Amino acid sequence: MTGGTTRRVIKPESLLPFRLDDRAARREYKTWLSKLWFAPSALTKRARDDHRFDGVYLPYWTYDADTKSQYRGQRGTNYTTTETYTTRDADGNMQTRTRHVTKIRWVSVSGFVRVPFDDVLVTGSKSLPRKYLEKLEPWDLVELKPFEESYLSGFKAETYQIGLADGFDRAKDIMATRIRAVISADIGGDHQRISSVRTRHDDLTFKHVLLPVWISAFRYADKTYRMVVNARTGEVQGERPYSALKIFFFVLLIIGIIAAVVLVAQAK
Repeated sequence: MTGGTTRRVIKPESLLPFRLDDRAARREYKTWLSKLWFAPSALTKRARDDHRFDGVYLPYWTYDADTKSQYRGQRGTNYTTTETYTTRDADGNMQTRTRHVTKIRWVSVSGFVRVPFDDVLVTGSKSLPRKYLEKLEPWDLVELKPFEESYLSGFKAETYQIGLADGFDRAKDIMATRIRAVISADIGGDHQRISSVRTRHDDLTFKHVLLPVWISAFRYADKTYRMVVNARTGEVQGERPYSALKIFFFVLLIIGIIAAVVLVAQAK
């Protein structure tokens, strides 16, 4: 073959079947809309409309790794000291007083931690903002089924747009957050500072899995808002409009309450 490039597409290894049908997804969507703070009142009507819901299998990567991290940092221990200071009394006379002050004693530390990871989940999709997809978690990955084409009948299946290597970069960020928490616990003391961490990712394995969602969208004030429902748990995430009028009156209410409290305090 001449000209162009080829890329090996990694096929899904497993998936979670749909548990909620489109009617259940619509109910969860209506409940979500009804609980939105400062949402325009017209959204209540939107909830009664028959929105189209598309069932989609989204691509994900899961990563397993046995991490080993060497770190350097500082351990801070609180101690109390007594300070002397001077102040003037009501007659203008100088007085000597004492107070207890909490300070921190820092010592340098270094160490080693080992943190295993199982099924660190990273989306392989770019069709929806990552912040919404991550809020659909947790997924019941223990219920994953071996991939079969029959599960896709009646649904769409998206091909991953974020590849294995790029997905692992995101997975390492997720792992790093947990590793730093373990390091902080290992340092101990009352306060911790971490100056450097060197991590190895051993025994690395991965899976390409498909997870089920219901996706819909609605238009409001000439703008389209997308939302997504976890088709296993019913968790809803998405974009939403705000009512400037409701926010305005809420601010007025808060100002009114503060003013009332001040007036009552002044009257005493």
